[in-house]
Amino acid sequence: MTQASASLSNFRRLRASWMYASARPPVCKVPTFIQMVAPEGALVFHEKAWNAYPYCRTSQYIYCPCVLNEYMKDDFFIKIETWHKPDLGTSENPHGLPPEEWEETEVVPIDIADRSQVDDADYKPDEDPALFHSEKTGRGPLGPGWKKELHNSNCPYMTAYKLVTVHFRWWGLQGRVENFIHKQEKRLFTNFHRQLFCWLDRWVDLTMDDIRRMEEETQRELDQMRNQGSVRGMKAGDD
Repeated sequence: MTQASASLSNFRRLRASWMYASARPPVCKVPTFIQMVAPEGALVFHEKAWNAYPYCRTSQYIYCPCVLNEYMKDDFFIKIETWHKPDLGTSENPHGLPPEEWEETEVVPIDIADRSQVDDADYKPDEDPALFHSEKTGRGPLGPGWKKELHNSNCPYMTAYKLVTVHFRWWGLQGRVENFIHKQEKRLFTNFHRQLFCWLDRWVDLTMDDIRRMEEETQRELDQMRNQGSVRGMKAGDD
């Protein structure tokens, strides 16, 4: 099942400058209906990411040594492909999918300033682009007509077009699991990009050296939390 919205030929041309990362964090926060077939804490993500901006790809394969791996193998994966384009969401079929695939793809627009797209449990006033004002850049808050205002200004803008492909081949659960994952990915994208805008003053002056250093520090912190800390992060619901 495919939702939201790069051409592999373009990806091959970009591969000379890509960055690759691989990780296998445990999956601890899962809904009840998944715990029914795999006990909490048993699932493991194997995530591989390629970054060749403006194209990025992340593939996530799910393993459960005690239950799922015996049956699922390659029948459960999530693939997220992103094209960053200098427009305001006006590109048609930005990933260059074949007509038959594009026809079956559901397009889900995300407006980071739209409060109605945020779950009540996720809402934080200090992460609301409709309230935030950047002291360093003067950007924000974003009103209802922010896209039109942005189009008529000299301020740079970009749309991240994400193509999410979910494959879960298990009779009786396939549709429910795939729909659930798509819903959670949309929720994750919404919350993350709202945070990204509201944290503008924290990152706008960073150099690439700063970013690489922060990535290394974050990796060490994540490794420590996985080994010693309690479960943290976004918790998925059961619907």
